Amino acid sequence: MNTAVLLACAMLLDAALGEPDWLWSRLRHPAVLLGDAVRFLDQRLNNGVQKRLKGVAATTVLALGAWLIGYGLSALGPVVEILCCATLLAQKSLVQHVSDVATALRQSLPDARRTVARIVSRDTSEMDGPRVARAAIESAAENLSDGVIAPAFWFLLGGLPGLLLYKAINTADSMIGYRNERYAEFGWSAARLDDLLNLVPARLTGLMIALLANTQSQWHEIVMDAKRHVSPNAGWPEAAMARALGVALAGPRSYHGQIRHLAWVNEDARKEIGAQEIARAMKILWQVWALTLGLVMVGIATSLLW
Repeated sequence: MNTAVLLACAMLLDAALGEPDWLWSRLRHPAVLLGDAVRFLDQRLNNGVQKRLKGVAATTVLALGAWLIGYGLSALGPVVEILCCATLLAQKSLVQHVSDVATALRQSLPDARRTVARIVSRDTSEMDGPRVARAAIESAAENLSDGVIAPAFWFLLGGLPGLLLYKAINTADSMIGYRNERYAEFGWSAARLDDLLNLVPARLTGLMIALLANTQSQWHEIVMDAKRHVSPNAGWPEAAMARALGVALAGPRSYHGQIRHLAWVNEDARKEIGAQEIARAMKILWQVWALTLGLVMVGIATSLLW
């Protein structure tokens, strides 16, 4: 079956069902299993000398293992491929998690801090309302790219093997891709490969947001903001989302009690934002999803005609 057809079915299934608790409370989610694999390699290899070389070996094992597992699963037929792809897409769960922050923010600031702490790694205990809203919107933009668009992109290019390889490396980056004493060397290859795999999807996500929000005339400013971002990829969807909403994102934040003075995105725009702006961001997430599905359907129609 055409890979685009499989992807369209998986996107619709994910949008309809998301990640049902009744299933994943009984089974280990594939993302959890990937995390277990990363943790195992970290514990076994991240020690002694030549940590960068060991990290390269770990990344290679993860990538090759994920590819082979994906190849084996794809041989089981299109139903298995659709189910696996839908499981590894994150549209509905992303919208739900970020929407929960907006709901909590309408109720009380302590509730909002606890809720946003589930989706960001920065310190949340001292956040005010606008900082909570910015954190939620930034998470929405970044995860739209690496949780929806990038998986769809790599599934189209490489089928289930390509998707599983991407998810394995993205998971590894989220766990060991830090520039700290423990992971600066061991996590180097995972972080660099994740940067490479997200290079095109991040920019596609930013472009789609800009087109849907009719802010393509500000593309130069979006590019400039993206280049000032600490991440080579996350800045693209964040900068586009900031211009789409007419708000400022990023800026200083605290990690482990230490303030990091990161650059603002769309610095001169409104900084006093709240639940309303989060809700508007959620609409953009669904619009980008719909545009992606539409492009996939066009690809299906084109392949049928030719």
